[in-house]
Amino acid sequence: MTGLLHGVMRSFRARRQGMGSLLMSSALAVGLAGPVFGQQQEDYQDSGMALLRSMRDAARNLDYVGVYTYQQGAVMQSSRIVHIIDGTGERERIESLDGLAREFIRHNETTHRLIPEKKTIIVEQRRGDRFPAFLLGEADQIPQHYAIRIGKYPDRVAGRPCTVLELVPKDVYRYGYRICVDLEHAVLLKAQTLNRRQVINQIAFAMLDVGAKVAPEQLNSNWNTSGWKKQDALLSEVDLASEGWRISFPPGFHPLTQVTRSMSAGKEVDQLVLSDGLAAISIFIESFDPNRDNPFSKEVMHKGAMSIVRKRIGDHWFTALGEVPADTLREIAERTQYVPSSVN
Repeated sequence: MTGLLHGVMRSFRARRQGMGSLLMSSALAVGLAGPVFGQQQEDYQDSGMALLRSMRDAARNLDYVGVYTYQQGAVMQSSRIVHIIDGTGERERIESLDGLAREFIRHNETTHRLIPEKKTIIVEQRRGDRFPAFLLGEADQIPQHYAIRIGKYPDRVAGRPCTVLELVPKDVYRYGYRICVDLEHAVLLKAQTLNRRQVINQIAFAMLDVGAKVAPEQLNSNWNTSGWKKQDALLSEVDLASEGWRISFPPGFHPLTQVTRSMSAGKEVDQLVLSDGLAAISIFIESFDPNRDNPFSKEVMHKGAMSIVRKRIGDHWFTALGEVPADTLREIAERTQYVPSSVN
């Protein structure tokens, strides 16, 4: 696997995680025993969407501090989050508690990613859609592709009562979700990704305080970054269609961003992000290097809910990854064509 794939897997996990989209058998037993979904819940689309929008607004507009755990397959990682609204907008700090030390310090859509072992700060423009945010984009078309069911009885997460919602896919292109939304503040407390009834990914608060207990000093980094190297993540907008790429989107998925990223050694990679309002797919296009790459290489990988499909198209590597079924990504890759304009 190339360095690009390792990097994009880390960034995609980070978006869902501390960003960022969990389970022990006991948690599953509690989740299934608590909420009961009656047949009438099939018609609760409007109420469910209203709750989803309230959850999105709570993630953006409330002060809170908490510790949450993300589980993908056999890997578990914990993070601490501090989120404050002040006169300048949103401020947030996310600190990894396991593995390599990392901090993400965000002010509105500008994020400073701290890499202590390299004494480096990467400055990048990033959407505020990390956990406990859940919706991507406007998400108005979610009811067309998911049935929303509301649990008849509340559950509890991190000691807080919460309303259970299930989002059941209406086709084979996406997974389902079971989430629990705080009754008092509408903050997302737990999100599970489901393949039928099996949990394949989850993220949940272990502790959460909302409101006056959050002090601005908690936004300060643990590190003295004086003298650290600061570099901007170099991005530029790109129109892949005008460059000859004919990419077939799965039903309900729409483009969120199209950018070119400058990588090490001057290499450039195009990235397209698609979403249906809940699930996200990232597509990366990079040049084929005959001196380094195996011309017959084709990779399909799985890790928890994450799938990756890689295919050579012309003189390019085409990589699609996301928390969707692998067949969804295979269909994208198989139906994609590269038709560059002719040069006179």
